[in-house]
Amino acid sequence: MLGIHTITFDSAEPYELGKWWSGLTGWPVASYEPGDEEVLLEAPDGHPDLLFIKVPEGKGVKNRVHLDLWPADGATRDEEVQRVLGLGAEPHGDFRRPDGTGWMTLLDPEGNEFCIVRSQAERV
Repeated sequence: MLGIHTITFDSAEPYELGKWWSGLTGWPVASYEPGDEEVLLEAPDGHPDLLFIKVPEGKGVKNRVHLDLWPADGATRDEEVQRVLGLGAEPHGDFRRPDGTGWMTLLDPEGNEFCIVRSQAERV
């Protein structure tokens, strides 16, 4: 049996993208500087860390794996969607339904897809 240690993102600018994801998640950037080829976000509570690694090629196609994120601090899905759009995420697909179910797919500054789903409280 294996556990997930890190989730790794290829990136053109690891420091900048890592700082953006730090703002998104609230997770701290471990001691790195602009221009570094690897940047780690340290996850709390034993969750997998997020690692951003510099690669020469740009993103060309849809991600084969993406993160589904949910509000963890009492906010709703829609409140978090608005906050993340304010951080500079781009809307990619709105799959929210009139009955309150569904999710929103967004893009980070380098075009990586991620989704925001309903909080645990909204699922009850």
